[in-house]
Amino acid sequence: MSDRYEYVPHRLLRCPVRDIASGVEGELMAVINENVSDSGREHWVELAYIRRACGREFATAVSNIESAV
Repeated sequence: MSDRYEYVPHRLLRCPVRDIASGVEGELMAVINENVSDSGREHWVELAYIRRACGREFATAVSNIESAV
């Protein structure tokens, strides 16, 4: 199995974003192409990591983020 993740450039990095699915807003900290497989077959997903104002981060699909400005 290859590396478990890789960083991906994104135009909204370090900008205010909104998670469409939950409505939560925060700062986009990273976009990572992550291998989420638990078997021998690889399954890669692009995840956006968002830091809320309270300092806690959460992950969502990259397709779920939009600019909050």
